[in-house]
This record gives sequence, C-alpha cells and structure tokens, in this order.
Amino acid sequence: MRVLVIESEHKIANVINRGLTQETYEVDVAYDGDSGLSSALTGGHDIIILDRMLAGSMEGLAICKEVRQSGIHTPILLLTAKDQVRDRVAGLNAGADDFLIKPFTFGELLTKIQTLLGQPKDAKIKELKVKDLSLDPVKFEVKRGNTIIKLSRREFALLEYLMRNSNRVLGKDSIISHVWNFDADILPNTVEVYMGYLRNKIDKPFKGPHLINTVRGFGYRVGGN
Repeated sequence: MRVLVIESEHKIANVINRGLTQETYEVDVAYDGDSGLSSALTGGHDIIILDRMLAGSMEGLAICKEVRQSGIHTPILLLTAKDQVRDRVAGLNAGADDFLIKPFTFGELLTKIQTLLGQPKDAKIKELKVKDLSLDPVKFEVKRGNTIIKLSRREFALLEYLMRNSNRVLGKDSIISHVWNFDADILPNTVEVYMGYLRNKIDKPFKGPHLINTVRGFGYRVGGN
C-alpha cells in the first residue's frame, strides 16, 4: 500500500513516515501544499493523509477540492486541530473521507487508515497473549492468570504495543511514536518511568517469570529473556 503524507510540520510528518514504514507501507511525504497537490494529482497512492493547515499557497481543503475535481477518488484522511462540527462538515464537503483531530496517537492514525482502506482489523481486536499475560483491546482488560490488572490508559496503550510486538526489541523512539501524541512533551526518562509502572503491576506481584525485559542499549521487549 502506498501512502501520500501532506504535512508541513516536519516532526509530525517524519513520525508518520517512520511509523507507517515500520508497518510496511510505502510512504511519500510533501511538506507544503503546492508540492502536495502535485503529488496527489499524479495518482498512484492508495490513501492521502492531508493536514488542513499547510505551508505554501494552498491549504488542505483547497487540495481536497482540486483532487476531487480532477476525478481522483483516492481516500483522503484530513488532519485538523479544528474540532467544531462546522469544521468537520467543511472538510467532508471539500472531499475528505474522514478526519482525525490533533493531537492524536499513531495507533489512532493507523486504525483510521485501515478503516479507509478496508483492511481486515481482526488482528487489532483479538485478545493478545504472552505466556500467562492476556490483554483484551475491546474490553480494555488485562489479566495475569486469572488476576485482573488495572492499568491507566497510557499504561494500557504501552502494554498493548509491546504485546503486539512480543519477543521483538522496541526502541524508545518507536515506543514514543506509537503510544504518545505527536506533540506531547516527552521527557528523556518518560519511557523508563512507564516501563517501571508496568513492571510494578505486571511482574512484581506474581511468582511467574518476568515478562517485561530491558535489552541494554537497544530498548524493551515483552516475552522471553
């Protein structure tokens, strides 16, 4: 699947690019409205991720209209900081298929993309298991054995990302881009702090093997040692 990202904030564009590339998408990036429109009109993309507020002479809604008037029906996901109903209606009327309100997490973005592309989401909704640890994304429930473990939303999102990538070593940058909002103020030790929270709830109260492991110099892993 090929994705066109039109986003003038380089930090956000680059994080989206890196995250989607890790998910095996092919990604093209445009940092202003003019080059974004030019890329969109060439076709060849399966979906367009378009920021409403862009550098250059064209903003997001104008690009939507131009793309649709050119007969291109590629799904467009509009990124916007404007969350009023009239702003959403304006985006849909301009030709966008859906919108995502800033700030957002990479997980939210990925779900929107999969929905617009009609990709199967079975892997996203089934229960995850690593040894005796289970996580239900639908019920928002975590258990170790038969014991329910209460987590905050951030802790749950972190554990879910780790479990979806069980036995893989995940670096801090990858964890931050998937679990925290793109514009969140992340301190250098934020990931370590939250990993500590998870260890105190997932590992320390139980007699079984420690499931949350640090791989020094590389990152973190849930699963085998």
